[in-house]
Amino acid sequence: MAVHKVTFGETFSDLIDTLFSVNAPLFVTLRELIVSPGKLLRNYLGGQRKKYYKPVAFFILTTVLYIVIRTIIGFDPFRNDAFQVQDGADGATKFEEARNYFLLNINNLLFIFVFTLAIFSKLFYHRRYSLAEFLVISFYLLGIYTLLSTIDIVIIQFITDKAQGVRILVMMIYFIYAMLSLLKKPIFVVVLKSIVVYLLSFVFYFAMSYGLSYLIVLFK
Repeated sequence: MAVHKVTFGETFSDLIDTLFSVNAPLFVTLRELIVSPGKLLRNYLGGQRKKYYKPVAFFILTTVLYIVIRTIIGFDPFRNDAFQVQDGADGATKFEEARNYFLLNINNLLFIFVFTLAIFSKLFYHRRYSLAEFLVISFYLLGIYTLLSTIDIVIIQFITDKAQGVRILVMMIYFIYAMLSLLKKPIFVVVLKSIVVYLLSFVFYFAMSYGLSYLIVLFK
């Protein structure tokens, strides 16, 4: 009996089908995170996991996409930045060098945001889910944040610099929407808690990332 040999073309075709077909886990995950994040999160935490892209893998994939797009378009985080200084330049302080490091490695430091968002979510919604479950939620939602960041840098690079920082506001609105979709509790309470959780998470993420950047440039 003849043995069918798998060709590179077939392997590549299977990979594309797995990633991008309508019923592929990645497509289903992305679609539901946009349309009905609460449904996806409840299903995943409830044990229905096979049809979804895994949360950590989704976050890593969106981060890799951000890095690839940033490299391809040659995005410069210091464009039109009057405060940029070269590391080690005369008059450059460690605080300024830390700021440079933070902006250049923001994709690597985003993991901190995942943990601050999960921790503050647990503090404010402690009866809902465990910390591990809030980590799952954070990985999924911040995967969307990374996609927003990717769109943001493309807009900044080719359309207008005024889009800088818009992703932070858009992500807060999305986070509120996701929490409303997930928790289905009194709207005012969920909205208020979601705003507080998001703002605290972002502030602590920024402070910790900047602090870590400072330590890195201080001891390198």
